Amino acid sequence: MLVLLAFIIIFHITSAALLFISTIDNAWWVGEEFFADVWRVCINNTNCSEINEDYNEFTTLQAIQATMILSTILCCIAFLIFLLQLFRLKQGDRFVLTSIIQLMSCLCVMIAASIYTDRRKDLHFKNQKFYPMELTEDGSYGYSFILAWVAFAFTFISGLMYLILRKRK
Repeated sequence: MLVLLAFIIIFHITSAALLFISTIDNAWWVGEEFFADVWRVCINNTNCSEINEDYNEFTTLQAIQATMILSTILCCIAFLIFLLQLFRLKQGDRFVLTSIIQLMSCLCVMIAASIYTDRRKDLHFKNQKFYPMELTEDGSYGYSFILAWVAFAFTFISGLMYLILRKRK
């Protein structure tokens, strides 16, 4: 039982780490001479511009930012609630509250990654002020974007694990 508990805790911490990295790091859309995320755009690794109200589709990016931050916060809250429930639940009860919060985190990261996937062309091609068209055409999804989808899978699996899991001695 102790090994299972350690696995669940490590799995949850890994999910939170993936969410932190995908939210913070600057690699959602990358090319040879640029990289961009939901916070800033960098050309030649030196010329970085913060994304602000002048950015076309700024509200779309704000939605992505908000849902990624919310998913990270919910994942951390779910971990704290799991630790509390570990000591407070009666034997045989399920970790339903932890599961619900973790699945909400899963939903938030899925929404953010889905919005970015759908609106990527509008985000990059309508903002020539931030980066030239020839740079964005050669770009591809970066590792932060991929980590967001991996974090979606991890949070979904851990949410289901908490739903199935019962407290034992």
